[in-house]
Amino acid sequence: MLPSSAPLRSRTVAAGHLRAFQAVARHLNFRAAADDLALTQSAVSRQIQALETEIGVPLFLRHTRAVELTGAGIQLLRAVTPSLERIDSAVRLIRQGAGRKSVSISTWASFASMWLIPRLESFQREHPDIDIRIDATDTSVDLETSDVDLALRYASPSHMPAQAERLFGEQLTPVASPWLLKSGPRLRKAQDLTQFALVEAGDAYRSQHMEWLTWQRWLDAQGLKRFEPKRWLYFNYAHQIAQAALTGQGVALARMPLIADSLASGDLVEVLPGTRLESPLAYWLIIGPRSIQRPEIRAFCEWLRQQADTTRRTLGEAAAPLTPATPPRSR
Repeated sequence: MLPSSAPLRSRTVAAGHLRAFQAVARHLNFRAAADDLALTQSAVSRQIQALETEIGVPLFLRHTRAVELTGAGIQLLRAVTPSLERIDSAVRLIRQGAGRKSVSISTWASFASMWLIPRLESFQREHPDIDIRIDATDTSVDLETSDVDLALRYASPSHMPAQAERLFGEQLTPVASPWLLKSGPRLRKAQDLTQFALVEAGDAYRSQHMEWLTWQRWLDAQGLKRFEPKRWLYFNYAHQIAQAALTGQGVALARMPLIADSLASGDLVEVLPGTRLESPLAYWLIIGPRSIQRPEIRAFCEWLRQQADTTRRTLGEAAAPLTPATPPRSR
């Protein structure tokens, strides 16, 4: 504890001390913060002590096995985190400007592996001088403070900012491998699914967002209130669900935009094509305000819109509104 009578300092706080503070505040653990910063635990502890001396108040409550932020620590963290992020982002942008042209994209893993990456070769062929960096994460990034140029997201219009561009919508449909259909029981109507394993997202019922992807909604739409399949298979990600269907492990309720290529190649078969279920969710492009004027970003976004237009035509979808402010047309 610092003495209450400790004089307040007025000189500038060292940036290294602030980075040490942010690391400890993030982990609430001095050892983990030291590992993160590639320093010794004692070095991090000395930096925190020096920072508290400079500020004049304790920033952490140190317990036997835990560390806790004080009120002053919480206040400082709110200011330090965005400031350091902006500094890091500015440094990255300066480095990028001095080197090759690049496009940094934030999206989630299933969309990256099932839709974006298979198409990237055509962009790279047209623009061999532009580097592509994909950050696959389920966490939304702040395009105003991060070094990410654009984000590809999956949500309802109400959850998208006004500047978001709608790329395409979504339908859900039961799919299976040709091998499963050839070797398994006959599958001609919805009731026949009781003879198959059904593949579903394991966390599908945890939120209204994910509930649109459930077999239960599809079964309700078919008027099947009491339904028990041969067994259930649960996975966390859309690409895992598709992989299970591709390998003949069951029938999956798949997102049409993500498996359109597999349907076109014959690797998957739409088993009941007249039973597609419309989803209120859609796929969106958001361009970072600091990146929008760069030629390489414009080139990539134009290519992305062309790819999205091809996907809409493949799905039989009408032209999409450009922003979430405009509701999609009825079909």
